[in-house]
Amino acid sequence: MYAIVTPLQFLRQARKFFKKHPDLRPCFAEVVGDLQKDPFQQHLELHALSGKLAGCYAVSLTYSYRITLTLMVSEKEIILLDIGSHDEVYR
Repeated sequence: MYAIVTPLQFLRQARKFFKKHPDLRPCFAEVVGDLQKDPFQQHLELHALSGKLAGCYAVSLTYSYRITLTLMVSEKEIILLDIGSHDEVYR
């Protein structure tokens, strides 16, 4: 089981995101629950990022929205970094 860490900046970003998209809360809860169990499940579409976000990963919330995160396998810890549309998250 992985520990989910939510820094203050992510919580602020999530608050704004869910104000605009309250219907995605159940989907977010499901994705975070699945991340906790096993972040390498195929349906999460976990993929490594490159460029200025090298070292980070992203998972799909829906087709249009993503969650970026860092994944520390040795410590079994997942740090959520950002949530938003494809273009917002990869800026």
